[in-house]
Amino acid sequence: MNILVLGGGGREHAIAWSLAKSPRTDKLYVAPGNGGTADIARNVPDLAVEDGRAVLAFVEEHDVQLVVIGPEAPLVAGVADELREAGIAVFGPDAQGAQLEGSKTFSKRFMDAHGIPTARYGSFDDLEAALGYLSALEAPVVVKADGLAAGKGVIVAEDKETAEEAVRSCFDGAFGQAGSTVVIEECLTGPECSLLAFVSGGKAHCMATAQDHKRAFDGDRGPNTGGMGVYSPVPIVTADELAAMHEIMEQSAAATATDFDCDYRGVLYGGFMLTPEGPKVLEFNARFGDPETQVVLPRLEADLVDIVLAVAEGRPDDIELRWSEQWAVCVVLASEGYPGAYEKGKVILGIEEAEELEGVTVFHAGTARNADGELVTAGGRVLNVVALGDSFDDAREKAYEACNLINFEGKQYRTDIGKKAAAGREAWN
Repeated sequence: MNILVLGGGGREHAIAWSLAKSPRTDKLYVAPGNGGTADIARNVPDLAVEDGRAVLAFVEEHDVQLVVIGPEAPLVAGVADELREAGIAVFGPDAQGAQLEGSKTFSKRFMDAHGIPTARYGSFDDLEAALGYLSALEAPVVVKADGLAAGKGVIVAEDKETAEEAVRSCFDGAFGQAGSTVVIEECLTGPECSLLAFVSGGKAHCMATAQDHKRAFDGDRGPNTGGMGVYSPVPIVTADELAAMHEIMEQSAAATATDFDCDYRGVLYGGFMLTPEGPKVLEFNARFGDPETQVVLPRLEADLVDIVLAVAEGRPDDIELRWSEQWAVCVVLASEGYPGAYEKGKVILGIEEAEELEGVTVFHAGTARNADGELVTAGGRVLNVVALGDSFDDAREKAYEACNLINFEGKQYRTDIGKKAAAGREAWN
């Protein structure tokens, strides 16, 4: 079949890479795509991926039978709704389901209604009311822009002054319309862990665990980013914690079937904190995680086309997941200055040499070809260097060996991805 993937980051490269391995895939399109997806699919750089009518027109013109939506913005914009109304199989929830990510207030109220463990919170669209609520809390606290902010609208404030500054910056437009409503939460403690699930018909088929690293610099310092590295599975998760997370994801999937007007068909991403009281949900996302996808899909031994088509067509009982026993570690190579201002157009060398290492795959996140055909940087997060290994240490060593083979001006990356997990649970104490 002909398949269209919407998105242009490392997540979409990993999705396209996995779909391309299926014998069921004929023509594969990625819109807008990047320098890496161009090697395995036809990029469609000019398609407006948040415009449902434009996407539908492309689908009809190119006889596309399946659309896989990568990023959150097209989901919140209702692209899946437009395609489903036209009878197209689409992997991704409708606009109502996407509000689990599009509005943190909507998501928290959903959790409250169904007894899903999460942090205590308040939601405010007025500055003075938010500051009044904040004054009654003890630091640290978490301040979140309610809407979509590309993974950067969350501020963990260690003191009241920083929290107040974060609240004011949200209402002052630091995150655009996303910050017009602000959520203030208690700060949970413990390691974080992501658990994604394929959801259809109110049923959840959970994937492998993964752990992202959001802070920009070593030692979990610096501002939050879209993710600087990740690994799968997560060795510090106990059997009881894993069972609890599975139960929460299954409970949440079942709740979508009772709360939402249309069947939720896509990925439900559970971002968890492993607290002393048990796993609690930090957030839900309505799509594959980035960069979690880059370590989860390489460990998937089932056919991704079969899975996403079963989800899209509402056949949850036909979903079968199989996972490799290998470990996966991903290190993000970023542009100098990220997540702040950065320059583009830096020539990238060494990817072919890196991929000659056994078990190494490099997914492109922010790359393009210049007028001379050279691969250059085109984003803050540039490359996702992924290594599979028979042990956690083996995967980490190969990932960093590959990173050292790749070069571009201003290359920055964390050198401690997975270091705390390798040290054991006590590293979080």
